[in-house]
Amino acid sequence: MEEVLKLLDSKNIKYDIIYHDEVHTIEDMDKLGLLDKGYICKNLFLRDQKGKNHFVVSCLHSKTINLEQLAQKIGSSKLSFGSEERLDKYLKLKNGYVSPFGVINDDSKTVIFVFDKDLVGQTRVGFHPNTNKATVFVSFNDIKKIILDHGNDLLIIKI
Repeated sequence: MEEVLKLLDSKNIKYDIIYHDEVHTIEDMDKLGLLDKGYICKNLFLRDQKGKNHFVVSCLHSKTINLEQLAQKIGSSKLSFGSEERLDKYLKLKNGYVSPFGVINDDSKTVIFVFDKDLVGQTRVGFHPNTNKATVFVSFNDIKKIILDHGNDLLIIKI
């Protein structure tokens, strides 16, 4: 988490952070009142059929993601959830910590970040700062800049 906050500060990105008990589900976040604080995203770590490409997919918490349709939209083979071992290898994160801020741990710059089109223009989007004991709110433009500045690919699609 400290690395994420240092990055935001170094780029002069405005953010709000809410520290909270560990959360594992959107229901946990709702119980803490976080869903009323901004545009809370769910984030999935996925891999393609051969395991060569990996993706972090982010969209509003209430949306349903159809993996078959998503694969078609991003030009991928069949998608499935990446294992905890792959998540650790590529983003140095644990299950429950997935977020676009994981980009700072992607030394190989190979993970592709996919965002729902509905996030574009949002000024208060909430993500975990690589731990599920806090939520950081930034603008979509700022999270996009962080990913592109790091050198990773980014796709914006309608989910």
